[in-house]
Amino acid sequence: MLAGALGDLMLGLLASCLSGLAVWLWQRGRRNRDLRLRMRVVGARPGDTCLIVMNNKYGAPGTTHHHDVQAMIEAAVVSHSLACEVEVVRSDDFRGSNGNRPEFCIGGPLGSNVRSAGHVAHTLPGVTFHPYTHPEHPLAFEAGGVLHRWRGGDEAYALLAKFTAPGGERPVILVCGQTALTNHAALYFLRRSYGRIADTVASTDRFCLLLKVPSIRTYGHQGVVLYRDLTDVAFTPGT
Repeated sequence: MLAGALGDLMLGLLASCLSGLAVWLWQRGRRNRDLRLRMRVVGARPGDTCLIVMNNKYGAPGTTHHHDVQAMIEAAVVSHSLACEVEVVRSDDFRGSNGNRPEFCIGGPLGSNVRSAGHVAHTLPGVTFHPYTHPEHPLAFEAGGVLHRWRGGDEAYALLAKFTAPGGERPVILVCGQTALTNHAALYFLRRSYGRIADTVASTDRFCLLLKVPSIRTYGHQGVVLYRDLTDVAFTPGT
């Protein structure tokens, strides 16, 4: 009876060990799959240095809005989740190619980030950004003949685009929100939605997504949702 009890105990221990090993292997496999997905969507690899290009607060050069600082932190968290280093520069001070550094460029092209303006002019000719002073559609995005209006504290939009710029070996992640809060929302969305992005776009090498932030007064940046895939029109002139 003692031998039988010891045998049962050994079998139980062996079963527990095998079960624990299976769970560990499954969890490790899942972590590796998640890491590969993040690498594919962001375009960064462990050991890279990610460049974060910061914007100016609209109408106040040399200062940065609180929500844009939060957007920078989200970009840094994304970078560190890929075991990347981070370098932060101001858009007013940076010229040239991002080279072998994945780039996060934060802020719209009209009076906030001059580098965004260059990226948009060269890479996103199918999107029109209306200025704050526009008499009918202040801050609206226009793409494919459709206007996406800014509605103050009620509703706003942001573009989240990925592409490779001239002279660059690594991609640019461009965030152009109608407000600083929507810049924050776009990078918050990126950090939490790799799978949704990969399932939506035809290729993770190049895409342009329109994100919507509804009910801002209630949900803030955390209410952000994927609204449209603009890839087909954003990279094509006159669409």
